[in-house]
Parts: sequence; structure tokens; C-alpha cells
Amino acid sequence: MDHSARRQGIGLAGWLLGSFAAAAVGGVASANAGDFYQQFVRPGWAPPPWLFGPVWSVLYLLMGIAAFLVWRERGWRGARAALTLFVVQLAANALWTWLFFAWRRGALAFGEILLLWVLIAATIVAFWRVKPLAGALLIPYLLWVSFATALTWAVWQMNPAVLG
Repeated sequence: MDHSARRQGIGLAGWLLGSFAAAAVGGVASANAGDFYQQFVRPGWAPPPWLFGPVWSVLYLLMGIAAFLVWRERGWRGARAALTLFVVQLAANALWTWLFFAWRRGALAFGEILLLWVLIAATIVAFWRVKPLAGALLIPYLLWVSFATALTWAVWQMNPAVLG
């Protein structure tokens, strides 16, 4: 394996690891999320608890690949703003789970997911400018977070005693 291929492989692994590390941080907060989610009064359009894990797994995979494509195209120095934005949105992604499931702060979780949506949209634009495919890979993530934003609002409004 030549140096370039090894570097590419390490880069891909690193961006995937970073994406799934954010998932793990959120996963700690949502260890009992299924049971907690089942206790909520939920809108009729709310998905079943088992759906979240597979959807998020695919989304984190797409996120890692998108970041890798941007990094591969321009490196950290050449895409510093786009990749920093990506890392910031990953942190915001992990924080939402803590706000909603661990700390049970509905209003804060809703405000934070609105911020997350803006960060994802900005990341899509920044990635698209570097590598359109990288931006496109984040569109399913934005769509899911759009749905999650509506669900966060609905669940918070339907369960004010639980989500303060």
C-alpha cells in the first residue's frame, strides 16, 4: 500500500471514528431512551423506538464519509472552516440527546435542535462548495433533524410535566 492510499484509509477511519464518537457520547445519555420514550404521550406520527438506532447509524456513516470527502479534497488547512463547522454540529448533535433524555429539558432541547438545524444547513453549504457530493450526503441528515425538530416540539408540548 502506498503512502497516499494509507493516508486516505487513515483519514476515512478518522472521520468515521469522529462521527461515531459523537454518536457514542449521545448514546450514553440515551441508554434508557427507549423506555423513557415509551412513557411519553406522543403524536400519532411518531416513529417506533426501534427505528432511531438504524436511522442514526446510517446518518453518522454518511456524515463521516462527507467529512472525509471534504478533507480529502482540500485537507484540514484548505477546508478548515467547513470541517470546523462539521465538528461543531457534531458536538451540538451529541448535546441534544443529553438535554432531552438525560436532563429532560424540553425547552432547551427544542432551542438546541433549532441551532443544530442551522449548523447542519451551514455545513451542507460549506461542504457543497468544496465537494458537492459531500454536501449532498448530509441532506438526509438535515431532513431527519427537520422531522426530529417537529417531534421534539410535539413531545415537549404533550409532556410538560416530564420535560419541564
